Amino acid sequence: MPGTPIYTDECNIYSRLESWGYPHKTVNHSAGEYARDEDGDGFCEVHSNTMEGFWSLLRSWLRPHRGISQAKLPLYLSFFEFVHNVRKRGKILLSSLLSVLVKKTPKAI
Repeated sequence: MPGTPIYTDECNIYSRLESWGYPHKTVNHSAGEYARDEDGDGFCEVHSNTMEGFWSLLRSWLRPHRGISQAKLPLYLSFFEFVHNVRKRGKILLSSLLSVLVKKTPKAI
C-alpha cells in the first residue's frame, strides 16, 4: 500500500520505490551496516532482518511443493503471508479458518 515505509539493502532494484509512493530507507550491507538506530533510542528502526527471515521461512515452506506454477504462486504466497501474520493465535487459527470455510451463505432468491 503506498505510504508504507520500505526498508531494504542498497540494491538498485529498489530505487523506484519512492517514486511509486513508498518511503524508502536502506542499510548498506557491503559496508557492514545491517541495522541503524536513527533516533538514538536504542532501537534499530532501519533493517531488513524481518523480511529476510520471512523469505527464509517461505523458502523452507515451499521446498516440499516443488514445481509450483506461476499462476498459483500468488495463492501460495498469500496463504503463507496470512498464516505468518496470525501465527501468534495458535490453535485458534484452525477453528477460525474452518468456521469461514463451512459458513453457510443464504441462497439468492
